[in-house]
Amino acid sequence: MLVIMQQDSTVEQCAKVEDVIRDMGYQPLPVPGESRTAICVTGNKGPVDPSHLQRLAGVRECVSVTRPYKLVSREVKPESTVVDVAGVEIGGSDPVLIAGPCSVETPERTLAIADAVKRAGGQLFRAGAFKPRTSPYSFQGFGYEALDTLAEVREQVGLPIVSEVVDTDAVGPMSEVVDVLQIGSRNMHNFALIKKLSMVHMPILLKRGLSASLEEWMLVAEYLLSAGNHQVILCERGIRGLAGHARNIFDLNVVPLVRSISHLPIIADPSHGVGDRSRVRAMARAAVACGAQGLLVEAHTTPDSAFTDAAQTIDMDSLSGIHRDIRGLKGLETLSLDQ
Repeated sequence: MLVIMQQDSTVEQCAKVEDVIRDMGYQPLPVPGESRTAICVTGNKGPVDPSHLQRLAGVRECVSVTRPYKLVSREVKPESTVVDVAGVEIGGSDPVLIAGPCSVETPERTLAIADAVKRAGGQLFRAGAFKPRTSPYSFQGFGYEALDTLAEVREQVGLPIVSEVVDTDAVGPMSEVVDVLQIGSRNMHNFALIKKLSMVHMPILLKRGLSASLEEWMLVAEYLLSAGNHQVILCERGIRGLAGHARNIFDLNVVPLVRSISHLPIIADPSHGVGDRSRVRAMARAAVACGAQGLLVEAHTTPDSAFTDAAQTIDMDSLSGIHRDIRGLKGLETLSLDQ
């Protein structure tokens, strides 16, 4: 349930509503919004009797929330959330281009790639210090050593950094260097990590799990918001399927659906979605056309020599092309599901 307060309600009236919600055995969570003050009732297993709340001073109305993910939904927060990353707005009027190699490489190569990404139109730099891999024999990343390289990129090239965090121990050190902490698809259900990141007040990029349903994905985002971190960015990166022609099934039809039910910004990762560099640009266009508010792309100055995921990594000419495509699609509005 959502308790909507009157526009002129006082701090004391809101505090009283929160106290009554606690007395009822539930947990109150204030919901930030531009046009209204609202308090969400959480922790209930079934319908909440609104009679105790409706009569309180300052309460305008009590609204039933039908979705299990309350704080993520537009029922609770109709206004779209915009996440500010070092001055770059994700979820704003312009799609954002995030690009870089799958993993941090040597300092010299990584800095050169970052500089090329910036010249090609990239607004944030992505690269993994830690790389969870399917095979134990694959390159696992340089780990903590790579954080020094990412710090150099941020200082010398001037791009904000996106990098995946794989365990709770790395959250603190990475928070000092990285501007966006990424939860990878393999860690979407790592609840120890999720709970740790819910208490970090910085942007979190939440990738959809390998076989996660829409509801499972939204509920993980709910974990983050329920503990107070509202700077969450969703990322569709494809789900596991039976087809042999692509690395994953790039589920773009979920993008306009997410935009209709959730206020959180959503971006797309066409590199993992298809796993083949020859199709990345086309699917990047498709992602933005259907409403993705940004792209996460694997790019490299010499893709064939990339330490990780070379087959799906594009070159800088292709990245420049994607940047031009995004600018050409600027202003394309996403149709709502009932149109």
